[in-house]
Parts: sequence; C-alpha cells; structure tokens
Amino acid sequence: MTEKKQEFPYEDIVNLPHHVSPSRSHMSIMDRAAQFSPFAALTGYEDAVEETARLTQAFREMDETKRALLDQKLRILVEKQGTQQLVRVTYFVPDARKAGGTYETIEDHFLKLDPYLRRLIFAGGMEIRLDMVLDMEGDIFREYFPE
Repeated sequence: MTEKKQEFPYEDIVNLPHHVSPSRSHMSIMDRAAQFSPFAALTGYEDAVEETARLTQAFREMDETKRALLDQKLRILVEKQGTQQLVRVTYFVPDARKAGGTYETIEDHFLKLDPYLRRLIFAGGMEIRLDMVLDMEGDIFREYFPE
C-alpha cells in the first residue's frame, strides 16, 4: 500500500455521484428520522426503573408514651361519638407493590369506631385501621391536652 492510500482510504469513491434508485422513491425526512428513534428493546424496563426509584417510607413503631397518648385520644373520641367532631388524623398507607408506604393526613368529621373491624369511620366515607394511626389532633382534645 502506498502512503497516500493509508492517509485517505476512501479517496477513490469520495467524489462519485450519490446513487439514486430508479425503482424506489426518496424517503421523507420524517420517515428517515423514525428509523433512528429509540425503541423499547427491553419491554417494561423503564417502568421497573421508575418503580425502583419511587420512594416509600418505613412504618414507624410508636413508643409506649406515644401509644398511651393515642389511646387516651381514642377514648375521648369514642365518648363524643355521634357529635361529628372535626379531627385531623395522620395514618400509614402500606404500598401495594413494595415494602413501606406513605404517611397521609385526613381532616374530616369523626362518625364512629367500628370495634369489630377496628376502624375509625368518617363522614366523608373514609375508614382508617386503628393500627395504622400515628396521631390525632383537633379541638376536641385541647381541653384534655392543653399545649
């Protein structure tokens, strides 16, 4: 091989005219771009990555002091059952797909406690399991627990 060939390996074809097919029409820019667009080689991979990246919180176990305070608030709430007291409840919602969950807060009028299902039932139709309740606040508790 000559030095010139190594320096410019395609010199013999660089200046040839561009081939135009007599039997096929020219491809539009949109169709040409579509050839190079990304495709889902691994179906569901992006969903799996998003699911892994989605954060959840761990369920926090309460200490005895916090549990006793929550039990007192529950007794007060049950005594006033039927008076539709406005209460703000923070509770844990387990995640359906992975370990952990989220803590949410609802503010609604308390209707009753279902002792068999162990759930708080609210005027808006919401039901919360007692073992998922983290805290309860409201005017009803202020006379018993002044800040």
